[in-house]
Amino acid sequence: MPVDTQQILQAAEKLGQMLKDHPAVERFKSAQKSVAEDAEASRLLAEFERGLEALGRQEQQGRPATDAQKMQLEALQSKIVSHIKIKNLNMAQLEFVDLLRKISQTYQRPLADAPPGAGQPAPAAKPV
Repeated sequence: MPVDTQQILQAAEKLGQMLKDHPAVERFKSAQKSVAEDAEASRLLAEFERGLEALGRQEQQGRPATDAQKMQLEALQSKIVSHIKIKNLNMAQLEFVDLLRKISQTYQRPLADAPPGAGQPAPAAKPV
């Protein structure tokens, strides 16, 4: 039985509502808020982002990053990864992305099993 676009969108809306209440999503949002409310964590992330952007512009102009610039970013990165709230955010983000990956694999599984002609190209004929 054919399914119309509206039915698919309604199912997606329902999935979105279910995701909203999933513990992984709640942990991710909570960790984001915790980092945003922490002045030191926010400062470290903003400083790192500015450093990366500056290096990107510099490299676009044909000037490679200096050793001092690389060392400065590495030192900043070390501070970032050791910050407990940022660690928690990274862990929550990994859990959230893993959940989304599992969902994607699940809805794609029936598409991979579909017979040729059901929206997929038929395999090419093998030469004799």
